[in-house]
Amino acid sequence: MTSTLTTAPRTDPLDAAADLLALLQDTTTEPRPNDQLSALTLAVSADLPVLLWGEPGIGKTAALTQLADSLDLPLTTVIASVHEPSDFSGLPVVGDDPAVQGVPMAPPDWAVRLVRAGRGLLFLDELSTAPPAVQAALLRVVLERRIGSLALPPGVRIVAAANPRASAADGWELSPPLANRFVHLGWAHEHEVVVRGLGGTWPRAALPLLDRAALPEAVAFARRAVCGLLTARPALVHRLPKNEVARGGAWPSPRSWEMTLRLVAFATAAGVSRDVLSLLVRGTVGDGPGLELLAAIDRMDLPDPEELLADPAAAVLPERGDLRQTVLEGVVEAVRSRPERGRWDAAWVIMARALESGAPDVVVVPASTLAALRREDWEVPATIERLAGVVSLGRRADRAAAGRAAAGRAAAVAGRGR
Repeated sequence: MTSTLTTAPRTDPLDAAADLLALLQDTTTEPRPNDQLSALTLAVSADLPVLLWGEPGIGKTAALTQLADSLDLPLTTVIASVHEPSDFSGLPVVGDDPAVQGVPMAPPDWAVRLVRAGRGLLFLDELSTAPPAVQAALLRVVLERRIGSLALPPGVRIVAAANPRASAADGWELSPPLANRFVHLGWAHEHEVVVRGLGGTWPRAALPLLDRAALPEAVAFARRAVCGLLTARPALVHRLPKNEVARGGAWPSPRSWEMTLRLVAFATAAGVSRDVLSLLVRGTVGDGPGLELLAAIDRMDLPDPEELLADPAAAVLPERGDLRQTVLEGVVEAVRSRPERGRWDAAWVIMARALESGAPDVVVVPASTLAALRREDWEVPATIERLAGVVSLGRRADRAAAGRAAAGRAAAVAGRGR
């Protein structure tokens, strides 16, 4: 008599662990406004190398992984600090006849995989821990997109990440030539994004949608903005910082201005917000030059003072107080350059419209200057009374006219006495 023993199937504890890990990794994405993510995707779209700066554990690597997934790009991660310079410049391979064929520089396997794929995201992590010799070897990778004798295809984008030297393991400052090849973006966590992401939903990274019809105009606008600023401020064309830390960040040079021009064109064609454009231009040429460029762009969109004076009743003024004051000051200067009674009256209509639709303090200085332009035979318009609560403009105008009349009489008397 035989007996059959049934044995329950054994379950490997690691199988359950794998199932749990899979559930934890099962996340989704959602459209969510995020300026730093928008700046990153626009720079990637513009095919410019991007360097993300942030403290350890802030989510730089996770953001790049999610970006690659969203764009359906193969992600190749290279830890710069654990490689030798030859891993980026290529290893010499002696052929059959070096005297005839030369000695080619063989690229590493990850570069070959990128070329075979024809597209991908090359992620250079821990860049601030790479020693100077490795940084020097990376110069050609970042700028010329060459690794040894191999050229990366146009479908490959380059993004790097770095920790500030104080929080990097055996950190180094970036060399100025390498730093000047990147768009530098500060990467910080947003509380709501982190909480919602840990709950399973992260922001979705998407390339900006470019308006094809607006491409020529976007290029013309970007060239006009950058060239206009550098024509007026030639000292900004190239300014290498004296501080070692600043030299490892964004600073202006012909190369970084060319990158900035491209970013302004892409931002214009994509219609991104001013905050996103600010992150990009300040991350390319530095805070000072970047803010000057933003101010120049703001002024480019301001209405022409002559058009406002021609039809003051239909004047549309900027909402922002600083831009509104700039427009009003431009109107006053236009009247000063060609002082006529009708133009002076029209300027007061514009001042009154500014007072009705914005903060009163913006009107005080340009209105006071306008009052001082009154000629003796110009009557004070009724419009000026509407501004009496802001500043005693009527009395100032009278005093200005009386002063001019007295000066004229004194000059006449002096002329007769000669």
